[in-house]
Amino acid sequence: MSIWGHTAQGTAVPIYTLKSGQIEVRVMAYGAKLVSIRTPDRAGKMADVVLGYDTLQDYLNDTKTHFGDIVGRYGNRIALGKFSLDGKSYQIPINNGPNALHGGPMGFDRYVWQSREVPNGVEFTLVSPDGDMGFPGQLTAHVKYMLEGNTLRLDYSATTDKDTVLNLTNHAYFNLNGDDKGNILNQEIQIDAAKYTPTDAGLIPTGELAPVVGTPLDFHKPEVIGARINDNYPPLKLAGGYDFNFVLEGKMGTLHPAATAFDPESGRKMTVETTEPGVQFYSGNSLDGSFTGRHGVKYERNTGFCLETQHFPDSPNHPNFPSTELHPGQTFRSTTTFTFSVVK
Repeated sequence: MSIWGHTAQGTAVPIYTLKSGQIEVRVMAYGAKLVSIRTPDRAGKMADVVLGYDTLQDYLNDTKTHFGDIVGRYGNRIALGKFSLDGKSYQIPINNGPNALHGGPMGFDRYVWQSREVPNGVEFTLVSPDGDMGFPGQLTAHVKYMLEGNTLRLDYSATTDKDTVLNLTNHAYFNLNGDDKGNILNQEIQIDAAKYTPTDAGLIPTGELAPVVGTPLDFHKPEVIGARINDNYPPLKLAGGYDFNFVLEGKMGTLHPAATAFDPESGRKMTVETTEPGVQFYSGNSLDGSFTGRHGVKYERNTGFCLETQHFPDSPNHPNFPSTELHPGQTFRSTTTFTFSVVK
């Protein structure tokens, strides 16, 4: 552990390096962010496979991309920032068109979490007060990053003192060829989902669970990301590429396959498993070159993809979706793993 720098308020920000075999992971307390994953290609050459920055100040300056963040209290979108719980209405500040995204403008990604070392990793803790960004209840959230062999494991847990809603995820952008190697359109994705949640023009779910078969959203078998991204398919046009929640086929609450990504050029492969019911596949549509990452590289459109394991967007407003409610006396628990390998 070392102190990477300080916030404008003078708060020290620890950064931790986890090593296991040939994989090296860095995580920091600001936003409980995943800063770096260095892993070898088929020739043994190391590269960083997540987008990010060389300095803490660059992360402090970036309020748009969510590189590596733990997002909350509610990851993804809530329509108009409004929901009702126990007969009461709540308003989250809108920060994404007419909607609230990733917990509002001062989400969990903007705080310095408390941190402590645990076996094989680090645990970050954040206490979110009652009324934080409009959400009810004092919520205590924990996320553990643990590196064992070729697997990075994220264990989430949370408790509350009032009924509330919760959706935690990690927002890392991956480029398996290396974070300075251009776009990800030639990389392959497979997603273990037969359905997705269609959205309106604001990317808010309609409430339907629609089949992916026969659409450019069918990733039952590995597909090249760029092969269909520009198809004349209305949902793709609305989202400007891939930005969809997929309904995973595994049993919620038990670790099951979510997605696999593969880069033919480097041979790097990443397998994602989760206890969550959904995964948001996002193809970096909003990256526009305005942020300069490591190596002086400007992160342009489609230079990274996200696989955000989650409950569904706008679930508080859709009773047919898996519930995101958390009540006093309950403990929310969730696990996601990222396993790295090489195809020779």
